[in-house]
Amino acid sequence: MPANTQALADPGSELARIARPLRLSEEVSGDLQRRIGRGDLRPGDRLPTEKALGEAFGVSRAVVREAIARLKADGLIETRQGSGAFVVDAPKAINLRFWKGAGPELSELRDIFELRVMVESAVAALAAQRRKTADLKAMAGHLAAMDAAIQSGADGAEADDDFHIAMARATRNAYVGRLVEFLGRHFSDSRKLAWHGMRRQLAHPEEAQREHLALFDAISRGDAEASRHCAREHLRGTAGRLGIKLALDLDGAPLTAGKPRKR
Repeated sequence: MPANTQALADPGSELARIARPLRLSEEVSGDLQRRIGRGDLRPGDRLPTEKALGEAFGVSRAVVREAIARLKADGLIETRQGSGAFVVDAPKAINLRFWKGAGPELSELRDIFELRVMVESAVAALAAQRRKTADLKAMAGHLAAMDAAIQSGADGAEADDDFHIAMARATRNAYVGRLVEFLGRHFSDSRKLAWHGMRRQLAHPEEAQREHLALFDAISRGDAEASRHCAREHLRGTAGRLGIKLALDLDGAPLTAGKPRKR
């Protein structure tokens, strides 16, 4: 077995066991995908056996098979009859699956929030220019659902998703709406952190809701630049409450000698 897979198969290695009742196959495939992305598993490397992987992750062989099937569907690995599973020389498909369940690395979350800033700030600006009464009514309904969730201590993450999707539909661009709906459900896991927190950190849905209301007000007034700003500040706030500081260059602030210019 190659040296870089030897440690992976060793149950006593640094590999953290996965806590139930999470969707274990997604956790296993996500960990292997990150190892492939980092180069811990290189093109042509053979993965450990199902038995070895099951022992390393503390899961059943059925879970491992499902995880391998997921990676194969994403074009990251290939299986060879009688030989096992191997990392492909070049991915055969673009994989846009974001993390699922617990334990994203902070670098992953930072990248997700940066992507959200780029997408959602532009969407907010266009929505402000094109929104109709029906769009505002839909967004207000989702805001009301989040208010109710905050008051009752319930999970308002789904209403949060729906608010952002309604904002995208307000752009009156079918492709933007469909793209954000697709991405929005993947971004959902990062939004849930506003309602549940992460690790020892506490969630602050009231603060996120105040940012939502400011964003809705700007869109209602038809102020594109204010909407862009509010969307960006909402994401900065959400990331900041998780201990993630987003770079100033996302705001278009020029960087000099590696440091943001004072404003």
